[in-house]
Amino acid sequence: MRIALAQVNTTVGDLEGNVDRMLEAARRAAADGADLVVFPELSITGYPPWDLVEKPSFLQRTEEQLYRMARATASLSASVICGYVGRSNSNTGKAATNSAALLERGEVVFRQDKMLLPTYDVFDEARYFAPAERQSLCQVRGRNIALTICEDAWNDKQYWERQLYRRDPVEELAAQGAELLISINASPYHMGKRALRRDIFTAVARRRGMPVLYVNQVGGNDQLVFDGSSFAVDPAGRIIASAASFREDLVLVDPDAGSGDQHENLPDEREAVYEALVLGTQDYLRKCGFQRVLLGLSGGIDSSLTAVIAADAAGTQNVVGVAMPGPYSSEASLADAQALARNLGIRFEVISITPVYEKFLEILDPLFNGAARDVTEENLQARLRGVTLMALSNKWRALVLTTGNKSEIAVGYCTLYGDMIGGLAVISDVPKTMVYELARVANRRHPGAIPESVFQKPPSAELRPNQKDTDSLPEYPVLDAILRGYIEENQSPVEIAAANGLPLELVREIVNKVDRNEYKRQQAAPGLKVTTKAFGVGRRFPIAQRFFE
Repeated sequence: MRIALAQVNTTVGDLEGNVDRMLEAARRAAADGADLVVFPELSITGYPPWDLVEKPSFLQRTEEQLYRMARATASLSASVICGYVGRSNSNTGKAATNSAALLERGEVVFRQDKMLLPTYDVFDEARYFAPAERQSLCQVRGRNIALTICEDAWNDKQYWERQLYRRDPVEELAAQGAELLISINASPYHMGKRALRRDIFTAVARRRGMPVLYVNQVGGNDQLVFDGSSFAVDPAGRIIASAASFREDLVLVDPDAGSGDQHENLPDEREAVYEALVLGTQDYLRKCGFQRVLLGLSGGIDSSLTAVIAADAAGTQNVVGVAMPGPYSSEASLADAQALARNLGIRFEVISITPVYEKFLEILDPLFNGAARDVTEENLQARLRGVTLMALSNKWRALVLTTGNKSEIAVGYCTLYGDMIGGLAVISDVPKTMVYELARVANRRHPGAIPESVFQKPPSAELRPNQKDTDSLPEYPVLDAILRGYIEENQSPVEIAAANGLPLELVREIVNKVDRNEYKRQQAAPGLKVTTKAFGVGRRFPIAQRFFE
């Protein structure tokens, strides 16, 4: 039996458009000789649909599109498996199910609901869906197939030291005589996730002695980026088919022969992170209806990297970089910003904020009543730049991209309504040390785009004379080690200090800055998740609280 792994880029709520996209892939797969075409989790609705599933009209139209999909594939030689939001008959009060369907001969011949509903990290499925009470085998071409939905195949007791769920759907299906496991997924990307998936599913294949087919969604949906990277594993745990990462793909595999297509999927993780940011930005623009973007170009490494990502995502003709020098901006920074724009081929504009800044001081100084210059005046410069960008955004109908990195946002080294202004925070989950690494990736793709001087100069916001980031923060390698331990690994200050050989008081100072600046982060633009724990939907802390490390 030849099976097509169809990783498609669907848009949440675009039910008809998603089905059209799937039909095109199904027809190509059938023409290539596929007996079965498998689409990802919730492929008809897009993932995650969040509160859309609470709308009765959403459930009704989803069911209509499922049957349209069935009718439209009736003439194909291939059967189809797809994901959708179904109606629940549960007495739990949950109206919906996360479901998979087998389509044959123009009919829905089999349905399976998801049993294990994750509630960790970015997931909140137990809020929306009623779980399946049982799992049943699916029959395709005389084969007993275990059809599972994402989390249902991730609970192998031999892989995890501690299981999250009491039941193991794969174990139950294997006991019923399953010959082949198909897992449809909407598994978001983060660094290391692709290797983790392969480790889990090769272990499952060896343990169960059966082929495993893993099909994943691809594309950006709000803060989440889905990498695709679908694959197939033989009973010995050998990868026999592999789909591309970060783009739509169609891969044919014959599990009986132990062979299939092998497509490139970016083994270098820094290249993968860069692709994730490009895809996430591209889809955010496309799915929200934007074509043009603009961003402030300071001549620093953060805005430089963001500009190159934007050019790859939107096309150079749709990117505008705006330099907004102030009273403390250096000529070198302005020259670096101009060189970047020229090297990249994007439009470049210069708007000085100094005259407006001086006018504001003239108006405010009587009220300041002789108070010393401090962060107030620094923030005023940042906010004038924010006002400038938003004025251009309104006039040009272009989305503003913010350029702050994870390290700065974590400790509040950013200005509300200033450099935090924008519609998408492209690198908000990228630590500062990784910004430099990704900037090298960007320069490999666009040789010399980011001037070498940008890499060499000390980071500075240039909001006061001779300012350096290290005036307020430790060196970024030290800061990022502390932040990684606290945010991504949930370590205590004592553990972080011991693991990194750092003074405990320094660690406590940094983690308390993280806690105190939650109010800023919850007003920030949505950012693209690329680490195991990003600010936003996957990290939920109260603003008004008094627990400090």
